Amino acid sequence: MARTILIVDDEKSILRTLEGALSDENYSTICVENGEAAIEKISEEMPDLVLLDIWMPGIDGIETLIKIRESFPNLQVIMMSGHGTIETAVKATKLGIYDFIEKPLSLEKLLLTVENAFKHSHLEEQIDILTQQHKKNYSQIVGNSSAIVNMKEQIKIVAPTNAWILITGENGTGKELVARSIHSLSKRSSKPLVEVNCAAIPEDLIESELFGHEKGAFTGATTMRKGKFDLAHEGTLFLDEIGDMSLKAQSKTLRILQEQRFERVGGSRTIKVDVRVLAATNKSLEHEIEQGHFREDLYFRLNVIPIYVPALRERTEDIPDLIKTFVEGIHNSTNIPLKVLSEDAIACLKNYTWPGNVRELKNLVERLMIMAQGEEICLSNIPKPYNSSATEFIALDADLFKNSFKDARNNFERMYIIQKLEEAERNISKAAAIMGVERSNLYKKLKHLGLDDKIKHDS
Repeated sequence: MARTILIVDDEKSILRTLEGALSDENYSTICVENGEAAIEKISEEMPDLVLLDIWMPGIDGIETLIKIRESFPNLQVIMMSGHGTIETAVKATKLGIYDFIEKPLSLEKLLLTVENAFKHSHLEEQIDILTQQHKKNYSQIVGNSSAIVNMKEQIKIVAPTNAWILITGENGTGKELVARSIHSLSKRSSKPLVEVNCAAIPEDLIESELFGHEKGAFTGATTMRKGKFDLAHEGTLFLDEIGDMSLKAQSKTLRILQEQRFERVGGSRTIKVDVRVLAATNKSLEHEIEQGHFREDLYFRLNVIPIYVPALRERTEDIPDLIKTFVEGIHNSTNIPLKVLSEDAIACLKNYTWPGNVRELKNLVERLMIMAQGEEICLSNIPKPYNSSATEFIALDADLFKNSFKDARNNFERMYIIQKLEEAERNISKAAAIMGVERSNLYKKLKHLGLDDKIKHDS
């Protein structure tokens, strides 16, 4: 469909020239001679772009732009003027125009600006779509078991508040998903959610990571760098694996959490921030306090609202819905053909104890979609330890052996690497050590197999 451009100028010769030039580039055009007519046309036909002259009888271009912004804030506008001043250009820019072009017009420059404006609009549209998909994916907690329904109700109640929340649960239960759900339903959802993997930050770098540093603060600090607290201003700070943070780091973090102000490493200026804090752990912090590994005052500061994420064995009735969600997600992201699990296969999986919880289930579903041939995944395709009646090897359909050696090898490598990444909790360095290969070689193999999204990057 041709993009529609509304041209607003009181000079008929310019309207004719622009109409002809833009039509030659396969754009659809609408021409009007004043601001009032422009507002009326936008309401009627909603163009994709507006070329707007500044000096016109009646309401001028700036007043027209103000009215456009009031009713159509996302509509792209390019201003044109033969009498432009810096003051006018600055005012128009503050009102959100895409660009400012001086008369007499260079058609070559105008057409390039129009093309770039449409590219910019397309990128904004894609960002909006991805943002909405991202929010939907992360805010959708799958399941209707009583444990999950209760947790969803808790999230619905606490998310709109500014209360600090401690999320607990075993590895793989989805604590990060809960944190993202809380943020997406909060009044801070338009601001950033900044994640900190507390277990991954070396003790000597904790201050720089959390609070940032000034240029020259230490060897290698060639530029000023904002810390996580700075980046999360007016948004949410998610402290993942808080139970693995060192005592030294806990002490410094507690002070910042209490005061919400800090100085960057190497700096003297006090920076005040407004952050909501969510924390998560798979450990019993009460036990860690008894052992002297966690500060009691930090625990009470974080644990304003506790939310427990149930283990998968506590919500086995959700397994069919989880499997359906994973199958559709894997199909959409990898183009692996859609498959269904037979009733006896699902019953088998519901009887398993799932020490790796939802993450383990997701990895198994992906493995089965890759390895099982045909449109249905049967009980015979379920391997040990999930299926007690299975042989030591994954039951493979005979059709698999009709493939080339290269395909069979790639399938095995993919399955093997997914398993080792899961054992290493998606940490590429740990996985490389388990497999006895160089980290760089493993990363190249992940890229080749399209598995680099399986790596858990540091927050």
